[in-house]
Amino acid sequence: MTHSTKSQGYKALGIASLLLLASSPLHASSWPDKPITLVVPWGAGGGTDATARMISTLLEESLGVPVPVVNRTGGSGVIGHSAIANATPDGYTIGIATLEIGGMHYQGLTDITYQDYSPIGLYNADPVAIFVSSRSGYDSIDDLLKAIRSSGHREFKASGSAQGGVNHIAEAGMLLASDIPADKVAWVPSEGAAPGLQDLAAGGVDFAAASMPEARALMDAGLIKPLVILNTERSSNAPDLPTLEEATGNEWSFGSWRGLVGPADVDEEIIDTLQEHMSAIVNDPTYLEFMNNRGYATLWLEGDEFMDFMQSSDQRIGETLKSLGIVE
Repeated sequence: MTHSTKSQGYKALGIASLLLLASSPLHASSWPDKPITLVVPWGAGGGTDATARMISTLLEESLGVPVPVVNRTGGSGVIGHSAIANATPDGYTIGIATLEIGGMHYQGLTDITYQDYSPIGLYNADPVAIFVSSRSGYDSIDDLLKAIRSSGHREFKASGSAQGGVNHIAEAGMLLASDIPADKVAWVPSEGAAPGLQDLAAGGVDFAAASMPEARALMDAGLIKPLVILNTERSSNAPDLPTLEEATGNEWSFGSWRGLVGPADVDEEIIDTLQEHMSAIVNDPTYLEFMNNRGYATLWLEGDEFMDFMQSSDQRIGETLKSLGIVE
C-alpha cells in the first residue's frame, strides 16, 4: 500500500468515526448545543425555585447555552418530579429533586423513587423551623404547644408543604415528640413553603413549618416570627433561636434538601460534565454570597455520594411516615 493510499484510508476511517459520533444523540462531544431545561417541582418564590434560578444563571454562563427554569407544580410535587424522571435522557432536561421524592411513593402518589434519576449533586440541606404570625400571642414554642394541647381536635391549622412533605413530617414529628397526637392539628397542604407561609401571614393558619431562608422575606417584613428550629444544634444564621430540645427537652430534628438530577440513563460523560461545572459553581463567590445572604446551607455531594444520601433519606422518611400513621 502506498503512502497516498494509507493516507486516504486513514482519512476515510476518521470521517466514518466522526459521522458515528455525530449520529449519537447522547454523546457528550456535541453537548450542549441547545437550551437545557431546568425543571423545578415547586412554585415560584420558594427556596427550591430561588436556588434553582441562581444555578440556572451560573450554568448559562458556564455552559454557554440558555438554561430556562420551568416550574412544573401540582400533585404535591409529583408532576415536577415525574417530568424530570420521564424526560428523554439526552442531557437537555435536568431538574431539582427535593426530599419529597422519598415520601411520594410511600403514599402511593407515584411509583417514582430516587432510583429513577441520574444523580448530579446535592447542593443544599436546611433544618425546618416553626413560625407563627407576629400578631399572635405566642412568644415561645412552649406557648404554642400548650395552646394546642388545650384546643379541640383539629382546631389548630398548620401549613408549609404538601401532605407528607418535608414540613408536614417535621411538624407532625414535633407534635409526637411533645406527646401530642399528630392528627390533632389539621394540616393544610400547599405547593411548597411560600404559599403556606403567605397563608400564615394572612391569618389562614395558626402556624407553619419551613426553613429559615424560605421565611426570610416575610420575617424581614415583620409579618411572621420563628419560635424554634428543629435541628440538633442552633443555626449560625439564627443563633438566638433555640432548638426543640433546648426549649422543651424533647428531641426531634428534620430538614429539607435539594439536589440537581437528570432522568436515569443520561450519558455518563454528560453527567461528568455537569458535575464539573456544578463543582465550580458551588465555589463561585456569586453563588456563595447568594446562599449565605439568604441563609441557605452550602455543601456538595456528587454522584454515588448523592445517591447514597438519597437512599438514606428515603429510608428515614419511610420509617417516619409509618410511625406517624400517614402510611401503613
